[in-house]
Amino acid sequence: MTALKPQMISPDTHADLTALRRDLHIHPELGFEEHRTSDIVAHRLEAAGLEVTRGLGGTGIVGTLRKGTGNRAILLRADMDALAMTEVTGLPYASQSPGKMHACGHDGHTVMLLGAAEAMAQRDFSGTVHFVFQPAEEGRGGGAAMVRDGFFDRFPVDAAYGLHNAVDMPLGHIAAVEGPQLASSDRWWVTFRGIGTHGAKPHNGRSAMTAAGLFLAQVHNIVAQEVNPLKTAVISACAMQAGDFEALNVVPAEATIGGTARSYDEGVRTYLEEAIARHAQGIAASLGIAVDVRYTRGISAVVNAAAPTEVARRAIARALGEDAVITAIDPVMAGDDFSEFGMRVPGCYVHLGMGPMRPGGQHHGTNYDFNDACIPAGVAWWCAVVEEELR
Repeated sequence: MTALKPQMISPDTHADLTALRRDLHIHPELGFEEHRTSDIVAHRLEAAGLEVTRGLGGTGIVGTLRKGTGNRAILLRADMDALAMTEVTGLPYASQSPGKMHACGHDGHTVMLLGAAEAMAQRDFSGTVHFVFQPAEEGRGGGAAMVRDGFFDRFPVDAAYGLHNAVDMPLGHIAAVEGPQLASSDRWWVTFRGIGTHGAKPHNGRSAMTAAGLFLAQVHNIVAQEVNPLKTAVISACAMQAGDFEALNVVPAEATIGGTARSYDEGVRTYLEEAIARHAQGIAASLGIAVDVRYTRGISAVVNAAAPTEVARRAIARALGEDAVITAIDPVMAGDDFSEFGMRVPGCYVHLGMGPMRPGGQHHGTNYDFNDACIPAGVAWWCAVVEEELR
């Protein structure tokens, strides 16, 4: 496959959006702190003639564009937040905010959707488009915050679309695949409460450490032995706290383990929650100790619906050519709270190829940088979605 060159935006517009993207990269903002970013977005939307709603979900922005007589309405969503990481790229436009960087390309997502809004303000269609600039995608609940603030009451829509850059996918190609794309993302904590004792006299206590060890062996076996092998799920223990390395002759009274659980299926998701609690409680009962189990549901899975996926594919072909359409990729177990929109109306979340990356330039890596060469393809696709949906 070769890189494509959509003509939806001029070289001058591409240069302008690239400069803006790099400015956002220099000034990254964490979730719910995107004040500078949202001000820039709002001012440019207003200058383009869109109706702008500020402050939805904290720092979220909605730019509304209505044309023609059509009754259909759609939302197009981009995320704006950065990650709490220190950039090591050494680029001229590297982050100037220590401990913060755009390590997932949300700066690029923002400028591509903004460019599409500015372009569509000059083009004809019939219906309503809500350009949604969401805060706090990176685990802080920005999508849910916008919904709680009444997004769907204030901006009723018939379909939702999202886009994310894809590392090492051919430049200018877009994957639109029906079905699961990203997993639900939940967190769990298990605290065993035993009886502490001298390390030389374990018989005088009841070991929370032993319970934790048994639990670690069992919890990672749930997916292998209890979940239908035709379903996909992950349970990972990711943190443990117990004892003190300065007191290696003390058996601690408590041990806490925490981790993540992920799946694409709500039934499997519920089973994982129940199974984690069942195993923890069974181990505690067998050792005669107490246990506290906490399970917090985070974002739901992103599952592409058939109709908007077909629209997305037609939009790719319209904007970039048939060769740019990718119809099969493997889903991943990462998450995205685009699901807050896509689970309420039919949705499609696509992946935009950025081409080969610099060594170590992976999502959530300190050496990551968005490839500005894909900006025209992203803008072109967003515009084509509007034209396909709102003819």
